[in-house]
Amino acid sequence: MEDVLDVYKRPYDRNRPMVCLDETSKQLIGETRIPVPAMPGREARYDHEYQRNGTANLFMVFEPLAGKRHVKVTQRRTMKDWAVCVREVVDEMYPAAERIVLVMDNLNTHTPASLYEAFPPHEAKRIADRLEIHYTPKHGSWLDMAEIELGILGRQCLDRRIDNAEALTREVAAWEAQRNAAKAKADWRFTTDDARIKLKKLYPSIEE
Repeated sequence: MEDVLDVYKRPYDRNRPMVCLDETSKQLIGETRIPVPAMPGREARYDHEYQRNGTANLFMVFEPLAGKRHVKVTQRRTMKDWAVCVREVVDEMYPAAERIVLVMDNLNTHTPASLYEAFPPHEAKRIADRLEIHYTPKHGSWLDMAEIELGILGRQCLDRRIDNAEALTREVAAWEAQRNAAKAKADWRFTTDDARIKLKKLYPSIEE
C-alpha cells in the first residue's frame, strides 16, 4: 500500500508518466419493446423486460496527473487482452516515454507473464522493459485511481441499457473525448501518514 501511495506523491514527469489501469464488465441489454419517449410533463418509459446480449469488457487507462484517459472495449479480459492493451499503452499512447509507471491491482492476468502468452519472447521483453509496475495490495483495489475513473464512467455513461458492443464503443469514446477535452484530473489526498493512522489495524503489531 505504501509503495503505491509513494508513487502517487511523485510530480508529473512526461518521460515517466504514471498510469493507472483497471477493467470492468458491462452487461449488454436490449429492449424487448420500443421505449416511449419523454414528453412535456412525462418522463420516458421503458419496459421492465429486457433481452440479454452478453457482456463486454472495458479497460480503463488513466493518467491522473495529466487528466488523460483511454477506454478500450473488448469481448473478454484474458491474459492476451490485457497484453494487447498494455502494448497499446506503450507503443501508441506513450511511444516517447522512457518508462511507464503502471499502477494496477494484482489480478492474475496483470503480470509480465501475460505478455509472453500473447507475443514472441523478444516482443514481450521489449514491452516489459518499458514498464515500472506497482501493485495495489490484496483487497486494496480502491487505491487504483483507474477504479475511481471507472466509477465516474459508470455514473455518467453506462447507467442505462446498451445492447451491443459497437454502440458501447461509440458511447464510451464520446465520454472519453469529453473528459479528455476537460482535462479532468484526480485530486488524490490520501497519504502514507493517513494510512498509518486510519488503517492502523492493517499493520503488524510489534511488541516492545
